[in-house]
Amino acid sequence: MSAVAWTAVASLAAWGWLLLGQGFFWRTDQRLPPRAAPVRWPDVAVVVPARDESEVLPLTLPPLLAQDYPGRAEIVLVDDGSSDGTGDVARALAGRYGGLPLRVAVPGDPPPGWTGKLWALRHGMALAGAGDPEYLLLTDADIAHNPDSLRELVAAADANGLDLVSQMARLRVAGGWERLVVPAFVYFFSQLYPFRRVNRPGSRTAAAAGGCVLLRAESARRADVPRSIHQAVIDDVSLARAVRESGGRIWLGLADGVYSVRPYPRLADLWRMVSRSAYAQLRHSVLLLAGTVAGLVLVYLVPPVALFTGLATGDGPAAWAGGLAWAVMTATYLPMLGHYRQPLLLAPTLPFTALLYLLMTVDSAVQHHRGRGAAWKGRTYARPEAAPDR
Repeated sequence: MSAVAWTAVASLAAWGWLLLGQGFFWRTDQRLPPRAAPVRWPDVAVVVPARDESEVLPLTLPPLLAQDYPGRAEIVLVDDGSSDGTGDVARALAGRYGGLPLRVAVPGDPPPGWTGKLWALRHGMALAGAGDPEYLLLTDADIAHNPDSLRELVAAADANGLDLVSQMARLRVAGGWERLVVPAFVYFFSQLYPFRRVNRPGSRTAAAAGGCVLLRAESARRADVPRSIHQAVIDDVSLARAVRESGGRIWLGLADGVYSVRPYPRLADLWRMVSRSAYAQLRHSVLLLAGTVAGLVLVYLVPPVALFTGLATGDGPAAWAGGLAWAVMTATYLPMLGHYRQPLLLAPTLPFTALLYLLMTVDSAVQHHRGRGAAWKGRTYARPEAAPDR
Protein backbone atom coordinates (compact mmCIF):
# COMPACT_ATOMS: atom_id res chain seq x y z
CA MET A 1 0.00 0.00 0.00
CA SER A 2 1.02 3.60 -0.50
CA ALA A 3 2.16 5.90 2.30
CA VAL A 4 -1.12 7.79 2.00
CA ALA A 5 -3.07 4.56 2.44
CA TRP A 6 -1.05 3.50 5.48
CA THR A 7 -1.60 6.93 7.05
CA ALA A 8 -5.33 6.69 6.37
CA VAL A 9 -5.41 3.24 8.00
CA ALA A 10 -3.68 4.71 11.05
CA SER A 11 -6.33 7.45 11.18
CA LEU A 12 -9.10 4.87 10.90
CA ALA A 13 -7.56 2.87 13.74
CA ALA A 14 -7.42 6.03 15.84
CA TRP A 15 -11.10 6.64 15.20
CA GLY A 16 -11.92 3.06 16.14
CA TRP A 17 -10.26 3.64 19.50
CA LEU A 18 -11.92 7.04 19.99
CA LEU A 19 -15.31 5.58 19.15
CA LEU A 20 -15.14 2.77 21.70
CA GLY A 21 -12.28 3.48 24.08
CA GLN A 22 -12.56 7.17 24.99
CA GLY A 23 -15.44 7.01 27.42
CA PHE A 24 -18.12 7.22 24.71
CA PHE A 25 -17.31 10.93 24.62
CA TRP A 26 -19.59 11.50 21.64
CA ARG A 27 -22.77 10.70 23.54
CA THR A 28 -24.76 13.63 24.93
CA ASP A 29 -26.89 11.89 27.55
CA GLN A 30 -24.97 12.91 30.67
CA ARG A 31 -27.55 15.10 32.41
CA LEU A 32 -28.14 15.79 36.10
CA PRO A 33 -28.25 12.46 38.01
CA PRO A 34 -31.43 11.23 39.76
CA ARG A 35 -32.43 13.59 42.53
CA ALA A 36 -35.07 14.17 45.16
CA ALA A 37 -35.88 17.06 47.43
CA PRO A 38 -33.68 16.96 50.55
CA VAL A 39 -35.24 16.77 53.98
CA ARG A 40 -33.79 20.21 54.70
CA TRP A 41 -32.75 22.62 51.97
CA PRO A 42 -29.19 23.79 52.74
CA ASP A 43 -28.04 27.41 52.67
CA VAL A 44 -26.40 28.47 49.40
CA ALA A 45 -24.30 31.45 48.37
CA VAL A 46 -24.10 32.30 44.66
CA VAL A 47 -20.75 33.89 43.73
CA VAL A 48 -20.58 35.76 40.41
CA PRO A 49 -17.22 37.18 39.26
CA ALA A 50 -17.86 39.99 36.79
CA ARG A 51 -15.53 42.22 34.79
CA ASP A 52 -17.07 44.73 32.37
CA GLU A 53 -20.33 42.82 32.12
CA SER A 54 -22.87 45.67 32.13
CA GLU A 55 -24.24 44.60 28.73
CA VAL A 56 -25.03 40.99 29.66
CA LEU A 57 -26.16 41.44 33.28
CA PRO A 58 -29.68 42.61 32.28
CA LEU A 59 -30.08 39.22 30.58
CA THR A 60 -28.52 37.01 33.27
CA LEU A 61 -28.91 38.62 36.69
CA PRO A 62 -32.74 38.89 36.81
CA PRO A 63 -33.25 35.10 36.36
CA LEU A 64 -30.58 34.49 38.98
CA LEU A 65 -32.33 36.83 41.41
CA ALA A 66 -35.59 35.01 40.66
CA GLN A 67 -34.34 31.51 41.56
CA ASP A 68 -37.12 29.37 42.97
CA TYR A 69 -35.10 27.94 45.84
CA PRO A 70 -36.89 26.66 48.99
CA GLY A 71 -33.92 27.31 51.29
CA ARG A 72 -31.89 30.40 52.15
CA ALA A 73 -29.74 31.81 49.36
CA GLU A 74 -27.91 35.01 48.54
CA ILE A 75 -25.86 36.39 45.64
CA VAL A 76 -22.41 37.91 45.94
CA LEU A 77 -21.39 39.68 42.73
CA VAL A 78 -17.69 40.53 42.68
CA ASP A 79 -16.95 43.53 40.48
CA ASP A 80 -13.48 42.66 39.22
CA GLY A 81 -12.11 46.06 38.28
CA SER A 82 -14.85 46.94 35.80
CA SER A 83 -14.76 50.23 33.91
CA ASP A 84 -18.33 50.10 32.59
CA GLY A 85 -20.37 50.42 35.78
CA THR A 86 -20.98 46.70 36.22
CA GLY A 87 -21.54 47.04 39.97
CA ASP A 88 -24.02 49.90 39.57
CA VAL A 89 -25.95 47.96 36.93
CA ALA A 90 -26.15 44.96 39.26
CA ARG A 91 -27.46 47.08 42.14
CA ALA A 92 -30.04 48.73 39.89
CA LEU A 93 -31.27 45.36 38.61
CA ALA A 94 -31.59 44.01 42.16
CA GLY A 95 -33.58 47.09 43.13
CA ARG A 96 -35.87 46.70 40.13
CA TYR A 97 -36.49 42.94 40.23
CA GLY A 98 -36.02 42.01 43.89
CA GLY A 99 -35.68 38.30 44.64
CA LEU A 100 -32.59 36.87 46.29
CA PRO A 101 -30.54 39.36 48.31
CA LEU A 102 -27.56 40.75 46.40
CA ARG A 103 -24.22 42.08 47.63
CA VAL A 104 -21.70 43.75 45.34
CA ALA A 105 -18.04 43.56 46.33
CA VAL A 106 -14.92 45.13 44.82
CA PRO A 107 -11.71 43.20 45.67
CA GLY A 108 -9.18 45.42 43.92
CA ASP A 109 -6.56 44.27 41.42
CA PRO A 110 -5.22 40.73 41.80
CA PRO A 111 -1.72 40.37 43.27
CA PRO A 112 1.09 38.80 41.20
CA GLY A 113 0.45 35.16 40.41
CA TRP A 114 -3.35 35.30 40.71
CA THR A 115 -5.64 35.28 37.69
CA GLY A 116 -8.36 37.89 37.92
CA LYS A 117 -11.28 35.47 38.04
CA LEU A 118 -9.79 33.35 40.82
CA TRP A 119 -8.90 36.46 42.82
CA ALA A 120 -12.52 37.60 42.46
CA LEU A 121 -13.77 34.14 43.45
CA ARG A 122 -11.50 34.13 46.49
CA HIS A 123 -12.95 37.44 47.63
CA GLY A 124 -16.54 36.41 46.92
CA MET A 125 -16.17 33.04 48.61
CA ALA A 126 -14.66 34.68 51.68
CA LEU A 127 -17.60 37.10 51.95
CA ALA A 128 -20.10 34.32 51.38
CA GLY A 129 -18.34 32.17 53.97
CA ALA A 130 -19.27 34.64 56.69
CA GLY A 131 -22.81 33.33 56.39
CA ASP A 132 -21.57 29.72 56.66
CA PRO A 133 -23.38 28.35 53.57
CA GLU A 134 -23.25 24.64 52.90
CA TYR A 135 -22.94 25.12 49.14
CA LEU A 136 -21.44 27.69 46.80
CA LEU A 137 -22.74 28.18 43.28
CA LEU A 138 -19.94 29.63 41.18
CA THR A 139 -21.41 31.02 37.98
CA ASP A 140 -20.19 33.47 35.35
CA ALA A 141 -21.85 36.79 34.66
CA ASP A 142 -22.77 35.77 31.12
CA ILE A 143 -24.66 32.66 32.25
CA ALA A 144 -28.47 32.65 32.49
CA HIS A 145 -30.24 30.09 34.68
CA ASN A 146 -33.75 28.72 34.47
CA PRO A 147 -35.78 29.45 37.65
CA ASP A 148 -35.30 25.90 38.98
CA SER A 149 -31.56 25.68 38.23
CA LEU A 150 -30.27 26.17 41.78
CA ARG A 151 -32.87 23.84 43.25
CA GLU A 152 -32.04 21.08 40.77
CA LEU A 153 -28.28 21.41 41.31
CA VAL A 154 -28.57 21.22 45.11
CA ALA A 155 -30.99 18.29 44.93
CA ALA A 156 -28.60 16.38 42.65
CA ALA A 157 -25.60 17.04 44.91
CA ASP A 158 -27.48 16.12 48.08
CA ALA A 159 -29.10 12.95 46.72
CA ASN A 160 -25.86 11.59 45.26
CA GLY A 161 -23.31 12.72 47.87
CA LEU A 162 -21.49 14.91 45.35
CA ASP A 163 -18.98 17.57 46.34
CA LEU A 164 -18.97 19.30 42.95
CA VAL A 165 -21.72 19.37 40.35
CA SER A 166 -21.00 21.20 37.11
CA GLN A 167 -23.09 21.71 34.01
CA MET A 168 -21.75 22.70 30.62
CA ALA A 169 -23.94 25.68 29.76
CA ARG A 170 -25.56 25.68 26.36
CA LEU A 171 -23.44 28.20 24.46
CA ARG A 172 -24.97 30.74 22.11
CA VAL A 173 -25.26 29.54 18.51
CA ALA A 174 -26.78 32.08 16.15
CA GLY A 175 -24.45 33.23 13.36
CA GLY A 176 -22.61 31.17 10.79
CA TRP A 177 -19.25 31.10 12.56
CA GLU A 178 -20.94 30.15 15.85
CA ARG A 179 -22.67 27.24 14.11
CA LEU A 180 -19.37 26.07 12.71
CA VAL A 181 -17.20 26.48 15.82
CA VAL A 182 -19.29 26.38 19.02
CA PRO A 183 -20.73 22.82 18.93
CA ALA A 184 -17.26 21.61 17.97
CA PHE A 185 -15.82 23.41 21.01
CA VAL A 186 -17.99 21.31 23.34
CA TYR A 187 -17.34 18.19 21.24
CA PHE A 188 -13.56 18.62 21.54
CA PHE A 189 -13.86 19.35 25.26
CA SER A 190 -15.84 16.15 25.84
CA GLN A 191 -13.32 14.23 23.76
CA LEU A 192 -10.52 15.49 25.99
CA TYR A 193 -12.51 15.02 29.20
CA PRO A 194 -15.17 12.33 28.58
CA PHE A 195 -18.06 13.10 30.90
CA ARG A 196 -18.66 9.45 31.77
CA ARG A 197 -15.05 9.06 32.81
CA VAL A 198 -15.17 12.27 34.88
CA ASN A 199 -18.29 11.03 36.67
CA ARG A 200 -16.92 7.59 37.50
CA PRO A 201 -15.87 7.31 41.17
CA GLY A 202 -12.14 6.73 41.45
CA SER A 203 -11.42 8.01 37.95
CA ARG A 204 -8.26 10.04 37.40
CA THR A 205 -10.02 12.26 34.85
CA ALA A 206 -11.31 15.49 36.37
CA ALA A 207 -13.01 18.45 34.71
CA ALA A 208 -15.73 21.02 35.25
CA ALA A 209 -17.41 23.76 33.24
CA GLY A 210 -16.60 27.05 34.90
CA GLY A 211 -19.84 28.79 34.00
CA CYS A 212 -21.88 26.65 36.39
CA VAL A 213 -20.26 24.89 39.35
CA LEU A 214 -22.05 23.93 42.55
CA LEU A 215 -19.39 23.30 45.19
CA ARG A 216 -19.79 21.99 48.72
CA ALA A 217 -18.23 24.61 51.01
CA GLU A 218 -16.51 22.01 53.18
CA SER A 219 -14.94 20.47 50.08
CA ALA A 220 -13.69 23.89 48.99
CA ARG A 221 -11.96 24.30 52.36
CA ARG A 222 -10.51 20.80 52.22
CA ALA A 223 -9.13 21.38 48.72
CA ASP A 224 -7.92 24.87 49.70
CA VAL A 225 -9.51 26.47 46.66
CA PRO A 226 -9.11 28.88 45.11
CA ARG A 227 -5.69 29.53 46.74
CA SER A 228 -4.33 26.13 45.67
CA ILE A 229 -5.13 26.90 42.00
CA HIS A 230 -4.46 30.65 42.05
CA GLN A 231 -2.35 30.63 38.85
CA ALA A 232 -4.74 28.56 36.74
CA VAL A 233 -5.93 30.07 33.48
CA ILE A 234 -8.18 27.05 32.89
CA ASP A 235 -9.64 27.38 36.36
CA ASP A 236 -12.59 25.01 35.96
CA VAL A 237 -10.49 21.93 35.20
CA SER A 238 -8.02 22.88 37.93
CA LEU A 239 -10.86 23.30 40.42
CA ALA A 240 -12.31 19.88 39.63
CA ARG A 241 -8.89 18.27 39.88
CA ALA A 242 -8.23 19.87 43.27
CA VAL A 243 -11.58 18.69 44.64
CA ARG A 244 -11.07 15.15 43.34
CA GLU A 245 -7.50 14.95 44.67
CA SER A 246 -8.74 16.01 48.10
CA GLY A 247 -11.15 13.08 48.16
CA GLY A 248 -14.27 14.76 46.79
CA ARG A 249 -16.77 13.30 44.35
CA ILE A 250 -17.40 15.30 41.18
CA TRP A 251 -19.94 15.23 38.35
CA LEU A 252 -20.02 16.96 34.96
CA GLY A 253 -22.70 16.95 32.30
CA LEU A 254 -24.59 18.96 29.72
CA ALA A 255 -27.17 21.51 30.81
CA ASP A 256 -30.73 21.93 29.62
CA GLY A 257 -31.58 25.04 31.65
CA VAL A 258 -28.28 26.93 31.85
CA TYR A 259 -27.32 29.19 28.94
CA SER A 260 -24.49 31.44 27.92
CA VAL A 261 -25.70 34.70 26.39
CA ARG A 262 -22.29 35.95 25.30
CA PRO A 263 -22.23 36.47 21.52
CA TYR A 264 -19.33 35.46 19.30
CA PRO A 265 -20.55 36.83 15.95
CA ARG A 266 -17.16 37.00 14.21
CA LEU A 267 -14.45 34.43 13.69
CA ALA A 268 -12.06 36.81 15.45
CA ASP A 269 -14.23 36.65 18.60
CA LEU A 270 -14.22 32.85 18.59
CA TRP A 271 -10.51 32.81 17.80
CA ARG A 272 -9.75 34.87 20.92
CA MET A 273 -12.00 32.65 23.04
CA VAL A 274 -10.03 29.54 22.10
CA SER A 275 -6.52 30.89 21.66
CA ARG A 276 -6.39 32.73 24.99
CA SER A 277 -6.17 29.43 26.90
CA ALA A 278 -5.30 26.70 24.37
CA TYR A 279 -1.56 26.71 25.08
CA ALA A 280 -2.19 26.79 28.82
CA GLN A 281 -4.18 23.59 28.32
CA LEU A 282 -0.96 22.09 26.95
CA ARG A 283 0.95 23.29 30.03
CA HIS A 284 2.98 25.64 27.81
CA SER A 285 4.90 22.64 26.46
CA VAL A 286 6.35 22.72 22.96
CA LEU A 287 6.42 18.92 22.93
CA LEU A 288 2.73 18.69 23.85
CA LEU A 289 1.98 21.32 21.21
CA ALA A 290 3.80 19.28 18.56
CA GLY A 291 1.97 16.12 19.64
CA THR A 292 -1.38 17.91 19.57
CA VAL A 293 -0.79 19.28 16.08
CA ALA A 294 0.28 15.86 14.83
CA GLY A 295 -2.73 14.24 16.47
CA LEU A 296 -5.18 16.76 14.98
CA VAL A 297 -3.66 16.25 11.53
CA LEU A 298 -3.82 12.46 11.77
CA VAL A 299 -7.30 12.23 13.25
CA TYR A 300 -9.16 15.07 11.52
CA LEU A 301 -7.27 16.16 8.40
CA VAL A 302 -5.91 12.90 7.01
CA PRO A 303 -9.34 11.27 6.32
CA PRO A 304 -10.63 13.82 3.76
CA VAL A 305 -7.18 14.30 2.24
CA ALA A 306 -6.74 10.54 1.85
CA LEU A 307 -10.23 10.13 0.40
CA PHE A 308 -9.81 12.80 -2.27
CA THR A 309 -6.21 11.83 -3.02
CA GLY A 310 -7.21 8.21 -3.39
CA LEU A 311 -10.10 9.06 -5.71
CA ALA A 312 -7.87 11.33 -7.81
CA THR A 313 -5.01 8.84 -8.14
CA GLY A 314 -6.91 5.58 -8.17
CA ASP A 315 -5.48 4.56 -4.78
CA GLY A 316 -8.35 2.39 -3.59
CA PRO A 317 -7.02 1.55 -0.09
CA ALA A 318 -6.35 5.24 0.66
CA ALA A 319 -9.82 6.27 -0.52
CA TRP A 320 -11.51 3.42 1.36
CA ALA A 321 -9.70 3.99 4.68
CA GLY A 322 -9.95 7.77 4.47
CA GLY A 323 -13.64 7.70 3.60
CA LEU A 324 -14.48 5.27 6.40
CA ALA A 325 -12.52 7.31 8.96
CA TRP A 326 -14.34 10.45 7.84
CA ALA A 327 -17.68 8.63 8.12
CA VAL A 328 -16.93 7.55 11.70
CA MET A 329 -15.83 11.09 12.56
CA THR A 330 -19.04 12.50 11.09
CA ALA A 331 -21.21 10.01 12.95
CA THR A 332 -19.64 10.89 16.32
CA TYR A 333 -20.37 14.59 15.74
CA LEU A 334 -24.07 14.15 15.01
CA PRO A 335 -25.23 13.90 18.67
CA MET A 336 -23.57 17.22 19.57
CA LEU A 337 -25.13 18.96 16.59
CA GLY A 338 -28.45 17.52 17.69
CA HIS A 339 -27.93 18.84 21.21
CA TYR A 340 -27.36 22.30 19.78
CA ARG A 341 -30.29 21.93 17.36
CA GLN A 342 -28.06 22.56 14.37
CA PRO A 343 -28.36 21.10 10.85
CA LEU A 344 -26.87 17.63 10.76
CA LEU A 345 -25.44 18.45 7.35
CA LEU A 346 -22.75 20.41 9.22
CA ALA A 347 -21.23 17.16 10.51
CA PRO A 348 -18.92 16.54 7.51
CA THR A 349 -17.40 20.02 8.00
CA LEU A 350 -15.68 18.92 11.22
CA PRO A 351 -12.24 18.54 9.53
CA PHE A 352 -12.35 22.22 8.51
CA THR A 353 -13.32 23.25 12.05
CA ALA A 354 -10.52 21.08 13.43
CA LEU A 355 -8.10 22.92 11.14
CA LEU A 356 -9.31 26.21 12.62
CA TYR A 357 -8.72 24.86 16.14
CA LEU A 358 -5.25 23.70 15.13
CA LEU A 359 -4.41 27.19 13.92
CA MET A 360 -5.90 28.76 17.06
CA THR A 361 -3.76 26.48 19.23
CA VAL A 362 -0.59 27.34 17.33
CA ASP A 363 -1.48 31.04 17.57
CA SER A 364 -1.96 30.62 21.34
CA ALA A 365 1.58 29.24 21.61
CA VAL A 366 3.01 32.02 19.44
CA GLN A 367 1.33 34.70 21.57
CA HIS A 368 2.62 33.06 24.74
CA HIS A 369 6.22 32.98 23.52
CA ARG A 370 5.91 36.61 22.47
CA GLY A 371 5.08 37.39 26.08
CA ARG A 372 1.41 38.14 25.49
CA GLY A 373 0.07 34.95 27.02
CA ALA A 374 -3.59 34.45 27.89
CA ALA A 375 -5.53 37.71 27.62
CA TRP A 376 -9.02 38.62 28.78
CA LYS A 377 -10.62 42.06 28.98
CA GLY A 378 -7.44 44.03 29.29
CA ARG A 379 -5.52 41.57 31.46
CA THR A 380 -2.68 39.43 30.15
CA TYR A 381 -1.25 36.42 31.97
CA ALA A 382 2.06 35.88 30.26
CA ARG A 383 3.65 33.27 32.51
CA PRO A 384 2.84 31.74 35.90
CA GLU A 385 4.30 33.66 38.80
CA ALA A 386 4.60 32.93 42.46
CA ALA A 387 1.63 34.28 44.36
CA PRO A 388 1.89 35.56 47.90
CA ASP A 389 0.30 33.22 50.42
CA ARG A 390 -2.53 35.27 51.83
